[in-house]
This record gives sequence, structure tokens and C-alpha cells, in this order.
Amino acid sequence: MKRVAVIGLGSFGTHLVKTLAKKDIEIIAIDTDENRVNEIKDFVTQPVTTDATIKENLVSLGVADLDYVVVSSGPSLEPSILTVYILKELGVPRIAAKALSEDHEKILRMVGATDIVYPERDAAQKLGNQIDSPTLIDYLPLELGFVLQEIAVPDAFIGKTLNAIDLRKKYKVTVLAIKSIIPDVTSINPAGDVVLKESDILIVFGKNEDIENLHKKTKG
Repeated sequence: MKRVAVIGLGSFGTHLVKTLAKKDIEIIAIDTDENRVNEIKDFVTQPVTTDATIKENLVSLGVADLDYVVVSSGPSLEPSILTVYILKELGVPRIAAKALSEDHEKILRMVGATDIVYPERDAAQKLGNQIDSPTLIDYLPLELGFVLQEIAVPDAFIGKTLNAIDLRKKYKVTVLAIKSIIPDVTSINPAGDVVLKESDILIVFGKNEDIENLHKKTKG
């Protein structure tokens, strides 16, 4: 079973804990505010009221043996930076931290954060992309300008095969998988003769500009 700690139980940390609680994950939830800890105690394996900026406190919890630690401290910069530094020093392999600015992100990465989260910015970008591209369901930005997206099948593609729409040639976009709702099945690396249905979801990969071009060209 994967073991995870969430440090900081504000809005983001609390929602994350409740999401993780639905999965087969052992959760340690940490905050200096006892009321916040008590609010989520039924969702976690180990609720802890303590100061995560003190190394001895984290050592006593055995965080060095965890698979993943999320630092969601705020709104001050110093606690999250110090906590990430201590976690890195203790040898935690994966450390995600909530950043409040680009400068904050740079410092967090310098002291050991392996993953950075901008909850408000990411949510705003996702909503903005969905408003601009109605077929967009979800997306994951990757390095070097590439992106992974889930999109509903555009009207122009319904009833056509992958070979016929030829996204790789026409748009430089690759279809990695098709998630069918009826029946409920996901086809990885689908064959070119698969006929697309209105209920299908395409998982596509490509450069940002190429996928944006796909959305523009297929708008209803």
C-alpha cells in the first residue's frame, strides 16, 4: 500500500486528503491547527497536530519511509520552503509543493521539491481551455511544450475511422487510446479501422500548438 503525507490542511490539502481517502492509500495528515486536523481525522490513517518545520517532529512520524509527501502550507512562503528542505534532507523520494508564485516555485525546486502545484492557476487554465475548446475534457501539460489531453469526439469525426481522420498526418497529433462509455472499455493504441462514436473519448498527445490547432479546426 502506498503511504502518503499531506502537510497543510487548508482548502487544497483538505480536498486532496478526501480524494486520497477514496483510494487504497495510507494517509498521514499534518497541520498546526488542531481544528483542521479534527475535521479530517475520519478520512486518514494518522491525523497529526504538529509543526512540520521542525525536523524532529517529522522524524518521529517516520516521513523518511513514505512514498510521497505533499506540502500545502500557506499563505507564508517560509514554512513550505523549510518543510520541503527538511523532507529532502530526510530522503523523501517524491515531494510535491504548492507554489504561490514563480519565484516561490524556483526556491521550492532548489530545496528539493520534485513536483509543483498551482491550484488556482491550474484550475483557471483548465476552465479557460474548456471554455475555448468545448470538446476538451481534461489535460496534462508535459515538458518541452507537449500535452496529454482527453477530448470528446468532435462532431466532424463521428462515424469515421481513425485512418480516415488521420490526426497524425493532418494535425501532428497522436491518438494514444479511446475510452468508450458504451461499452465501458478503453482501447490502448487503437487500430486504424476503429469507428468513432459520439460517446467516445479520445486520449491524444502532441505539441500544445498542434492540439490547439485541432480544437480550432474542429469547432462546431
